[in-house]
Amino acid sequence: RSADLQPLIADAFALYVKTKNFHWHLSGRRFRDLHLLFDEHADAIFASIDIMAERVRRVGGTTLRSISHIGQLQTIEDDKDTFVSADDMVYRLMEDNAHIAKNIREAIEVCEKNRDNATANALEEILDATERRKWFLFEINQPEE
Repeated sequence: RSADLQPLIADAFALYVKTKNFHWHLSGRRFRDLHLLFDEHADAIFASIDIMAERVRRVGGTTLRSISHIGQLQTIEDDKDTFVSADDMVYRLMEDNAHIAKNIREAIEVCEKNRDNATANALEEILDATERRKWFLFEINQPEE
């Protein structure tokens, strides 16, 4: 069902904004590397939004129409803190990507039950990219030996 993708799209928007927020407000000794990484991640997240929304339209559904609609459906928490350390940014984004990966897996199951292989395949690719982001963020968060 196309309605099952709506929260995924809303969460992708929320994670995109959070990732850009951290990209813009990053400071500290790891600035350059994390600044570039967050921008790369934001671009990938933004690209996934269009893929999911177009799948919804192809199967006859409608998709998000406003910021308030996103706010109603998102399960990713907004981050309005004035200051977030680089370590906390990495951790929060890692957790959010893990949350999205879990929800994508559930949506893939729904697609497969409904024999919507095209949407399931598109979500599999988005899942792979999401898990890759989570992995990179996890490894960045490890203490150096």
